[in-house]
Formats: sequence, C-alpha cells, structure tokens
Amino acid sequence: METLSKVVVLSLGGSLGVNARYWLGVWISGISSPRFPWATFLINVSGSFAIGFLTYILARWLPHPNLRIFLLTGFLGGYTTFSTFEYDLLASWERGERRMAAANLVGSVGLGFAAVVLGTALARGISEPRERTRNPASHPAAAAAEPRKAGDHDHRQ
Repeated sequence: METLSKVVVLSLGGSLGVNARYWLGVWISGISSPRFPWATFLINVSGSFAIGFLTYILARWLPHPNLRIFLLTGFLGGYTTFSTFEYDLLASWERGERRMAAANLVGSVGLGFAAVVLGTALARGISEPRERTRNPASHPAAAAAEPRKAGDHDHRQ
C-alpha cells in the first residue's frame, strides 16, 4: 500500500508541476522575445530557487514523508526544465547563435545556483532562531549537505 500511495503522490505532484511549467511557459513566451528562451530560463531559475528553499524547509520541519516526495520529486521534477534547457542550447548553437547559447548557459546555471543559495538563505532566515547553535554538526544544513550513500533515492531534478 505504501508503494501505491507514493505512486499517487508522485503522479499528482508531477502532473501539477508539468501543468505549471507548460502554462507558465506559454504565458512567458507570449510576452517575451522569441530570440531567447525566456520561458525555459525563468522556469529553471524559479525551480532552482524553489528546490533550495523547499529542500531546506522540509528537512528542518520534517513533514509527512509524502509531502517531500510530492513537492520535490513530483512537482519540481515536473516543473523544472533542464532537458528543455539543453535542447534550447543545442538549437541556438546550431542556428549559429553562439552568443545567445552562451548567455543562456551562463545565465541559467549562474542564476540557478544563486537562486538555490538565496532560497536556502531565505528558508534559514525564516526557520532558524537568531542565535545559531554552537554545534554546527547539529545544524539542519549539515544534514542536508551530507553526501548521498548508495541506496539513497532522493531524485532531485
């Protein structure tokens, strides 16, 4: 029964994430220049922010395990668009738009990383008391930053 509930939670989260990505992409594409893949760019950056924020918050507040699966693996897995990002890079490159491809590559990766940092910093600011613990090993970020072990199955997108 646990496996079935995870399938349902992942499917619901993924379905909502895919729809969020699609409809937001349609809207952004309708108001932006077709020369640069703004929809993919903005979805990647906002998805990076969201995964930074939510990963930290969910590790600290320890909600029901299915909420983490629903949001991180399901919704954000359906929402983020790095496969589309890679295709957009290739398409720009093949059209001879090397500077456009480079701007998309550097901008998406750089701003995506900055968004993860900012999302995590915001989550820490909201969820932590002003005085940090004296034992850094007990800090929630220390647990979140631990390397993955064989058999861990947190499929962040």
